Amino acid sequence: MPASTASAQVLVVEPDAAAQELIALNLGMAGHRVTRAASAESALLLIDDALPDMLLLDWTLPGQSGVALIRRLRAHARTCELPIIMLTARAGEQDKILALEGGADDYITKPFSPREMLARVHALLRRRAPPAAAAVRMAGLLLDPATLRVTAGARQLALGRLEFKLLDFLMHHPERVYSRAQLLDQVWGCDAALDERTVDTHVGRLRSALQPSGHQEHIETVRGSGYRFVTWGGAGAGALRC
Repeated sequence: MPASTASAQVLVVEPDAAAQELIALNLGMAGHRVTRAASAESALLLIDDALPDMLLLDWTLPGQSGVALIRRLRAHARTCELPIIMLTARAGEQDKILALEGGADDYITKPFSPREMLARVHALLRRRAPPAAAAVRMAGLLLDPATLRVTAGARQLALGRLEFKLLDFLMHHPERVYSRAQLLDQVWGCDAALDERTVDTHVGRLRSALQPSGHQEHIETVRGSGYRFVTWGGAGAGALRC
């Protein structure tokens, strides 16, 4: 999630070109970065490539409906907590109940004013924003949750969202070994079923991101137990690298 509601990455899923342009224009003027899709299928491709901070989507989409897309996203650990606002001309009470019970966080009936849309976007981002965490400096790395940056000296390291969360958790609990199941619970934090090998994949990505500064050795694999962040210079006796 973004540290500030002023610079969120928002995916707009709207099949009507004029409406899509208007929504994107107003979000951009408010300081947000916008990507666009006209169908559920194209939205899923964009989400697979890069997880946005928020999703705004229409109910009536070609192929798969907006409600079906929401249910699909809520069923997966990577997207189960994605903030979602439904924008639709369906104004009936039953429609709203169906959308909210399907997983939408908010529901805006068309036509709506840009001011109302932005107010709801910012309100949802504030509600979903995690409590501010303290920056941590360890082993030559500085991790700052407020800016979502990891630096080693003057070098800024490029970490994905989940790799950042993984490093954040491990650095706040140095030297302690966590199993894959514990990391899934603490870092992914969703009830959706997820293979524990997913942890191995993201640990590999985290090590690759830390490699330019030589800090990959601080992510240690403990045979038969899990992973930990070590504060000293690298993997030692009794530890294995994946």
